[in-house]
Amino acid sequence: MKLKSKKKLVSYLNILDQPVRFNPFVFSRTFLLWAFLGLIGGTIAGAYWITLEFLTHQFAFFTGWQVIPVMAICGLLAGLVIHFIGDPGEIHLIVNNIRFNKGKLDPKNNPSMVLSSLLCVASGGSLGPEAPLVQITGSTGTWIGKIFRLKGEELRSLSIAGMASGFTALFGAPLGGSLFSLEILHHKHAVEYYKAIIPAFVASCFSYLIFALIVHLGLGPIWDLSAYEYSGIFDFGYAVLFAIIGACFGWGFIFCTKFFKSVFEKRPIPIYIKTLIGGLLLGTIAFYLPITRYFGHHEINELIAGDFPLTVLMAILVFKLVAISITVTSGWRGGFIIPLFFVGATLGLIIYQLFPTVNLTLAIVSCMAAINACVTRTPMSTTILLATLTGFGHFIPILFASLTGYFLAPRIPFIGAQMENKEDA
Repeated sequence: MKLKSKKKLVSYLNILDQPVRFNPFVFSRTFLLWAFLGLIGGTIAGAYWITLEFLTHQFAFFTGWQVIPVMAICGLLAGLVIHFIGDPGEIHLIVNNIRFNKGKLDPKNNPSMVLSSLLCVASGGSLGPEAPLVQITGSTGTWIGKIFRLKGEELRSLSIAGMASGFTALFGAPLGGSLFSLEILHHKHAVEYYKAIIPAFVASCFSYLIFALIVHLGLGPIWDLSAYEYSGIFDFGYAVLFAIIGACFGWGFIFCTKFFKSVFEKRPIPIYIKTLIGGLLLGTIAFYLPITRYFGHHEINELIAGDFPLTVLMAILVFKLVAISITVTSGWRGGFIIPLFFVGATLGLIIYQLFPTVNLTLAIVSCMAAINACVTRTPMSTTILLATLTGFGHFIPILFASLTGYFLAPRIPFIGAQMENKEDA
């Protein structure tokens, strides 16, 4: 019976390998494969998001001093998951595998990534679900590609399309998510992966569709910024000026992360001890500044709507940067894109309180764009993502800010796998 099933599978695969005859359109069977991957990616993302929201609501019942032991215990449990099931890696490993491992993402690490990231993100860690989703959906693309016996650039393209479906589901921006999955691989050589752009677009669109059906996602911005009114050519100068300030804090985040990395790696200790210590530190920060808890998806609206004094905003800015750095370096799992947007929003509010005559929305969006582009080196996709997430309909000021953050980024990238190939060096 097993032999017959294998023969049938081989015959079906042979049929799919054959070229489409008498087809006058660009449409082909590969389109169905990309769409199928997008549907699977959207389903995975929807299930992950629903589980994350449920766990987050459960952990939200613990407030005040209870936050400290809860986050410490969750950190310990996440560390034990990584210790016994396996280390799923971080965004550095994903980028490295796409660039140097023929585009293969190993799905065997997914159980560890799912369990550890759910504990870390839901309990209040300052990292978001974007990295776990990208790992899971990207490795799903690799797995499907192997089933259909894809190799080389075709397999890499399917893995990238899977990554794009994960980005898109979280950000609700098919175009921005697709470009981000290409641009984050290498800021200078994104064109190397141009063959993946159409697969990424198709997978992203279908992923967005199924994710929206599962979580009842609507169209429109996620973060409630006041409407921006263009006041003249000087707005571009303001955008660059705000971006320079944002880039400075991008450098600050990178140095802060390097400092905590050196602290946690000073002595070899088990991963579950590192995550336990990280949980204690994060819980203490969240006890004094509750808005720094979680990765910022909902907290950005709370920050914008709240009437925080200048001193409190400065404390939020500093300790959120510290919290993200601790989360990154102590073994907690997640992504830092949305948390960096939170930092940018806080910085924009501080600038507005210091200089009330500036446009608040322009200051916030420019700082958000610059700090993210400085750290991730993704100016094009950052521009599109922010325009979608904030409803800021004027692309050019965001693009000026993103490019400023990008060109003021440190020469050695924060994501080490973005370094040049050996052949390029």
